[in-house]
Amino acid sequence: MSGAATSAKGPIPEFKQIMGHPAPLWMLFMTEFWERFAFYGIRWALVLYIVAQFYEGNAVGQADANLTYGSYLALVYAGAVFGGYIADRVIGYQRSILVGAVFMAAGLFMIAVPNQDLFKLGLATIIVGNGMFKPNISAMVGQLYALNDTRRDSGFTIFYMGINAGAFISPILTQQLAQNVFNTGDTPAYKIVFIASGIGMLLSLVWFYIGRAQLKGIGAPVGELASPKRLIGVIVGSIVVIPGVYLLLQAGANNLQIVLSVLFVILALMLIVEGVREGKVARDKTIAMMIIFFFNVLFWCFFEQAGSSFTFLADQIVNRDFGDWGIFPVAWFQSVNSVAIIVCAPIIAAIWVAMGKRNVNPSIPRKFGLGIIFNGLAFGLLMYALVQLIDDQGKIPFWTLFAVYVVQSIGELCLSPIGLSMVTKLAPTRLVGLGMGGWFLSTGIGNNLSGIFASHVSGETGMSVTSALEGYTFGFWILLGGGVLLFLLAPLIQKLMHGVK
Repeated sequence: MSGAATSAKGPIPEFKQIMGHPAPLWMLFMTEFWERFAFYGIRWALVLYIVAQFYEGNAVGQADANLTYGSYLALVYAGAVFGGYIADRVIGYQRSILVGAVFMAAGLFMIAVPNQDLFKLGLATIIVGNGMFKPNISAMVGQLYALNDTRRDSGFTIFYMGINAGAFISPILTQQLAQNVFNTGDTPAYKIVFIASGIGMLLSLVWFYIGRAQLKGIGAPVGELASPKRLIGVIVGSIVVIPGVYLLLQAGANNLQIVLSVLFVILALMLIVEGVREGKVARDKTIAMMIIFFFNVLFWCFFEQAGSSFTFLADQIVNRDFGDWGIFPVAWFQSVNSVAIIVCAPIIAAIWVAMGKRNVNPSIPRKFGLGIIFNGLAFGLLMYALVQLIDDQGKIPFWTLFAVYVVQSIGELCLSPIGLSMVTKLAPTRLVGLGMGGWFLSTGIGNNLSGIFASHVSGETGMSVTSALEGYTFGFWILLGGGVLLFLLAPLIQKLMHGVK
């Protein structure tokens, strides 16, 4: 690649190319691999741990576990708003990633201590760290490519495979460690899950610290951003913020929803004002991005049942008995999504390329619409199973939930990697990090709503076939309607995007 090429952040250095992409992409790939290993390592265990540890296994704790899980995820992604701003304006991308990794690792080790207050304080520490890590490493992928580089979408898809490779391995490994290696009774040794995830986060930290030299200055702090005082200020400020995040976790999902909604309105106004300042085209692109963010909320509200209500569904209503082969672990369902992503990502990417050559590649809004519709079809399958396939023990076949994860994954591939790339194309050039934060905030709002929705699915006394059917039927119709609406709005949104594809 020529050194004269420019990204949204300026000139791009001359990089060695590996498999047709800049070499630093693969360093960022592995950094994200280990971070996602840590993040998804605890995903399968959180709601089960809350019920087992703090409710002594009583199903009445399912609603609170779902709400806590949704609020935790929401704040993880909402933190990306501040992390993006810190990288853009305060200490730069590389430093933000390193500081975030340290806080995430500390939080993961904290939640291994079986104390409810320390558990939530640990979650708050993870949230603060992830906010500085997650949006900025994704934004750096975009900075490796020129604005008009046709490899940009495929680069993000490769990066997305790194995310899912880590997410695939972690539930399997952490479940084996907790259930078969360190288990001392009927309940898995959940603290081992958290400790193993903390070690994975330390590996991510070390990998990026050593490998950042490959970036040749991309994301490095320059000028005032390189000031040691700023770095110290961010570290101290993060420590001060952690108790505030803890209080938000304690406030409850409904109160948190109000806070997140206000935050999103403020962020949207900041981005639109910056877009207006840059001119009509930038303004229109920013408005288009905001519309897409709304539908992103809808997608993740129902997709993130995977870590909450689907976990209780797998534990109680799915027949996981394989006879002589044993019982399929609940944790391993979390790896189905990742396997589907790894297998299907190259296929989906190739389909987009082939359709592009024939000039029939769907627009970004229509790809999002497909993602929402596939998500809806997954809920349609659950509706069918809960009505037609219930056995005498009140359980649905294993293959139905397995297929639900696969169908949802196809929807995710239509939406999520395209969304990351979209933000780097549509966000105002001076606020790409904040725009990426907006993407994650909209995801966070959806995640908080997912916890609220999951708490209704579980009901006051735990999940039943009746409560699951009622909840998932509602999800099916909302998703189907949202996907169709987005298809109808697609021409208008595409016009606002001014040729961005």
